[in-house]
Amino acid sequence: MALGDLVKLRAMGPSDAEALWRWNHDPDVMRWMDDTYPQSLAQVEKWMTERARNTYADVLFGIEVLGDGKLIGLVALHGAEPEKGCAELDIYLGEKDSWGGGYATDAMRTACRYGFDDMRLHKITLTVVTENHAAHRVYEKVGFVDEGRLRQVFRREGQWYDMFTMGLLEGELR
Repeated sequence: MALGDLVKLRAMGPSDAEALWRWNHDPDVMRWMDDTYPQSLAQVEKWMTERARNTYADVLFGIEVLGDGKLIGLVALHGAEPEKGCAELDIYLGEKDSWGGGYATDAMRTACRYGFDDMRLHKITLTVVTENHAAHRVYEKVGFVDEGRLRQVFRREGQWYDMFTMGLLEGELR
């Protein structure tokens, strides 16, 4: 568990399957996300039940609003290797009524602080579709910088988009 100013990050479990399934079937939520083929609620419940526990290499947190305990999204640090001190971050808020309330920024800061302090990471990376301006602003606000551009690697509604690769070094978190 990790606490921010607005959110609490906590382990996800089978009871979170319905929310995850609902978010993954909402076109607004998934607009700029790498999504997979649709799954039934039973398949998501099975995945959440059988998913291995959080480890150094793969940490998945649910994002809860402090005070009311409402699950609004998820954040993951994955691909971590102690020898390299790097991990990749994925985040999204599935509850659209939480968008624009500062929760994503606080969840990003809290997850990065967890990565640097508890996991002893040196660097956290992510990718973001160049057209996802709101997410890009959040990432820059917490200290991520553009490190490169991957050309035409994301396809949505028949159109190809570029992605930025972004990085945050230990000590750069704002």
